[in-house]
Amino acid sequence: MAGQAHADLTAAVDAAFSAARAALERLVRIPSIGAEGADTPPMRAAAEAVAALLADAGLEGVRLLDVPGAAPAVYAEHAGPAGAPTVLLYAHYDVQPVGDRLQWSTEPFEPVERAGRLYGRGASDDKAGIATHLAALQALSACGPLPVTVRIFFEGEEEQGSPHMSAFIERYGPLLRADVIVVADSEHWRAGEPALTTSLRGLVDCEVEVRTARAAVHSGQFGGAVPDALSALARLLATLHDHDGRVAIAGLVSAGVAPVDEDEAYLREAAGMLGDTQFIGEGPLSARLWLQPAVSVLAIDAPRISEAVNALVPVARAKVSVRLAPGQDPAAAMDALVAHIESHAAWGSQVTVTRGSMASPFRLDTSGAAFEAFRTGLTEAWGLAPVEIGVGGSIPLVAALAAAQPDAAILLTGVGEPQSRIHGPDESQDLEELRRGALAEAIALRLIGRL
Repeated sequence: MAGQAHADLTAAVDAAFSAARAALERLVRIPSIGAEGADTPPMRAAAEAVAALLADAGLEGVRLLDVPGAAPAVYAEHAGPAGAPTVLLYAHYDVQPVGDRLQWSTEPFEPVERAGRLYGRGASDDKAGIATHLAALQALSACGPLPVTVRIFFEGEEEQGSPHMSAFIERYGPLLRADVIVVADSEHWRAGEPALTTSLRGLVDCEVEVRTARAAVHSGQFGGAVPDALSALARLLATLHDHDGRVAIAGLVSAGVAPVDEDEAYLREAAGMLGDTQFIGEGPLSARLWLQPAVSVLAIDAPRISEAVNALVPVARAKVSVRLAPGQDPAAAMDALVAHIESHAAWGSQVTVTRGSMASPFRLDTSGAAFEAFRTGLTEAWGLAPVEIGVGGSIPLVAALAAAQPDAAILLTGVGEPQSRIHGPDESQDLEELRRGALAEAIALRLIGRL
C-alpha cells in the first residue's frame, strides 16, 4: 500500500474506483472491433462514450480527432500550474474480434466479475488503460489542482497497427506535444508483481497464395502425380522453422539477454499448453518471448472439412506474421520474409506474396526522473519494486511518437498480466491490479509535477 506521504491519494483512488469500474464495464459493453471497420456504429459509439467519460471527469477541450480513413481518436486536456510538465496519456478503445464464441464461458461483450476478475473483450486490452487514467486523474483532482498539464489521446486503431498514426501526428502534432508520454497498453510480470516495460518487438506480416492448377480436379484420377495446393502450402509453411522450432528466415536479428527469465511451469500454465507440447526455439524463455524473432501462421484459407470433396485443391492461402527483435529494421525483415517464401515454393508451385503490416520494434530508455517517479508509484502501490520486462507484442505508435518527440520520456505501463488472456477467449482484468495501477499513476503524476 502507499506510504503516508500519499495516503490522501490512496483514499481518493479508493473513492474513485467504483466510478472507474463502472466506466470500464460501460466500455466493455460496446463491441468496438477495429477489424470490422474504422467507422462502424460500435466504433463511433465507443469513441463518443470515451469522450463523455472524459467530460464527466472534468477534462477540458474534449473532442474527436479525425483523419481520412481512420477511426476517430478522442482528445482532451487540462491545464496544470504555470511551468508544470506536460504529460500525454495514451490508451486505445478498439478491441480484437471475439473469435470462437464457444470458447468463451460468458458473453464477450457483457462484463461479468468472477473471483475478483472482470471478464469481457477489451476488459484488459485496452479499456482497462482508459479506466486507469480516469481513476488516477479523478483521484488527483479530489486532492487539489492537477500537478501537471494533462493531454489525452485515446485512439481506435491500435489493434490494426495504428496505420494512421503518422497522419494524426502530422495534423494534430501540437496537441500531442508532451514532456512525458504514458502509454497504458502493456502488462505486469505477474498478478501482484508490477513491471515497467523496457522493450517491444516489432511486426511484419504478409499473405501467401499457393496455386498448383487452374481448377480442382478429381483426386483419384490425378492424385499421386499432381500436387494439391494445400499440401504445397503446408510444405512451404513448414520451412519457416527448423526442426527445433527456431526461426529459419535468414537475415533476422536477435537482441541479447532478457533482464529476467520466465518460469517454464508458469509459462506453460499461462499459455494453456496441452500435454507434452514442447517449447520451441532456443535460449532463455524470456529472450525467446521478448528479444528474438518469432514466426506464426495466423490463418489458412482452404475448403472447410464440411465442404470437402474428392478433388485436388488448386489454391490455398495463409497469413504469416513475424515478430521482430529490438534493433531489427522492419523493411529489411519484410524483404527477408518475402524472399524466404518465394524461394521455398514446393514442387514448383506458383507462389504470390502480398505484403502487409509493418511496425518497428522499440527499446526504451528507463533512466531519468519520470521513470523514477513511476518506479516510486509502482513500489508504493504494490509494496514491492517493479520488475523491468520486455513485451513480445507490438505497439506501433510508440516508435512513431518517439520519432516525432525525441526528447519526451516515454513510459510503457499496464495492468494486465498473463492470466488476462488478451486477444483470446475469456479475456479478463484483475480488479485489484487495476486499482493499484491507478494509484501508482496518480502518485507518479504528482511526483512528476514536482520536477
